[in-house]
Amino acid sequence: MANPWAGEVAIWLDGQRHVAKLTLGALAELETALEAGTLIDLVERFEAGRFSTRDVLALIVAGLRGGGWQGTASDLRTVEIGGGPVEAARAAAELLARAFAMPGET
Repeated sequence: MANPWAGEVAIWLDGQRHVAKLTLGALAELETALEAGTLIDLVERFEAGRFSTRDVLALIVAGLRGGGWQGTASDLRTVEIGGGPVEAARAAAELLARAFAMPGET
């Protein structure tokens, strides 16, 4: 089970459960993947519902890597994400919220 107090979110890839977490290293990787803008810009896009599939993919990859997964964005092109694109977007938003929330806020 993912530990929300530690910022963890469960993500299912091809029927296998993975724990995702935005560690400091994962956040740095995420900033690099975004190429433009800041994490604050990303948070604002999610809050306004203006996020892109690229934003979702970058968050999922960074979170999975923060949880110990060794894959890349290209590895996700052929996997089935449990719950589909809607669940991927929800998980991405949850990762972002948990990374910047005080314990008990999410």
